[in-house]
Amino acid sequence: MRIRKLALSGFRNYDWETVNFDGGTNVISGENAQGKTNLLEAVFLLSCGRSFRTRTDREMVGFGFSEAEILAELDSHGRDQTVRIRLVPGQAKRVSVNGVKKTVTELSETVNTVLFCPDDLNLVRDGAAVRRKMLDQAISQIRPKYASLLTEFNRLYEHKTRILKDWRDKPSLLETLDAFSDALCRVSAQMIRYRAWYTERLGRAVQPIHGDFSGKDEKLSLSYRTVSTVKDPFASSKEIYYDICEHQERHRQAELDSAQCLSGAHKDDVEILLNGCSARSFASQGQTRTAALSLKLAEREILLEETGEYPILLLDDVLSELDGRRQEYVLNRIGGGQTLITCCEDDGISGRTGGRVLRVEKGRIVTCT
Repeated sequence: MRIRKLALSGFRNYDWETVNFDGGTNVISGENAQGKTNLLEAVFLLSCGRSFRTRTDREMVGFGFSEAEILAELDSHGRDQTVRIRLVPGQAKRVSVNGVKKTVTELSETVNTVLFCPDDLNLVRDGAAVRRKMLDQAISQIRPKYASLLTEFNRLYEHKTRILKDWRDKPSLLETLDAFSDALCRVSAQMIRYRAWYTERLGRAVQPIHGDFSGKDEKLSLSYRTVSTVKDPFASSKEIYYDICEHQERHRQAELDSAQCLSGAHKDDVEILLNGCSARSFASQGQTRTAALSLKLAEREILLEETGEYPILLLDDVLSELDGRRQEYVLNRIGGGQTLITCCEDDGISGRTGGRVLRVEKGRIVTCT
């Protein structure tokens, strides 16, 4: 899987720009705030229809433009593909593949990406939300039904939260609370099964990668955590639903008192362990970086197994955070597929990978070697 050509119109700081990518490694260099990450953001959108930096389309539309467009020519699943995304603030994204209208959840059937950005270095140390986001992004690309479940979960969660916050002023809202709670439990049960399955698979994939990366001195393992009443996250959705309903019933009054949703898939977490100990509590800075990178490289391997093609790997200014040995490991590991790496200076990366160098200045690709 590779992106051959990317054309941007009104996207971030790109007025009108077209760039051709190499099928291997592409080093995107330039000073800060010139548009390097914007290129990666556009490619990431092609796989899922959303940004990894903002939740609103308005922020992705360039100053002075009423809309933005991303057009890409790709090699995917053994054929030429064309993907177009149009962003109009206040309207739903308009997506097409080979001229046929698609939903954003269908994009992953054509394009897959794995992103590693500076925020991902906090996968180990930050709260559970960043690890749930990691699961959600990865599962959505290989199981489109999960992306639909996630959208429905977020809708139900927002409605229920509004009820819990406003019911004292509008007591009639309580008439709908139980219906939203039940629906949230049903969707959560399905999501928990997906997350438990993927966590187990990611745990198997990451162990050999992390072993090589850390010099085989450490063993990384993963443990999936959900609400306490769920006895087996690998059980049927029906069994998990009943378990979550039990948790919901126990916490109903607490939800009313606190005005917060206390039962559901938004309470999930993935515990990362190094030699059996909590990495969040005990890992050094170097260990957390190694663990986070290993997880992303494992995600890439899972996508290869699922689709038969390497996904497009997006590395946003992360090599500068690594020491020389870890840099070499990453650069040696990314062969076989297409990679886009952003950095302030090439620093010999292209020479070590044999890739193309693109230099970005003020939303323009000014050099290409």
